[in-house]
Amino acid sequence: MDKQALELEVNLLHERVCSALSDTTRIMILYLLDEEDHYVNEIAEALEAPQSTISRHLKILRDRGLVTTERQGTAVLYSLADKRIIQSLDLMRAIQTDHLHAQAAITGPVSRTKSAIKKEK
Repeated sequence: MDKQALELEVNLLHERVCSALSDTTRIMILYLLDEEDHYVNEIAEALEAPQSTISRHLKILRDRGLVTTERQGTAVLYSLADKRIIQSLDLMRAIQTDHLHAQAAITGPVSRTKSAIKKEK
């Protein structure tokens, strides 16, 4: 792939997906929708957040193409647009976990403070 095409693709990725994933609540919404489709009030209840806040986050996810909607009477049912987003999130979490384990192995156990040592004596 040429550099110009790659740069365009990466810019689109950042603009559409990465910015949508920059908020913890939106990631939690995606994981919740991975389990099953939900209405906004169900998501708000599960995440213990105001419905207006969840609606705002869902709009961003919908605008970025990460969730889809289905109108059912006056209610709107939300679902994942593509399950691969969860695979991507899981992969990033696994990388992060591996990195943290490697870092912990290098730094070793947390050293005891001087006050803790004095208390032991």
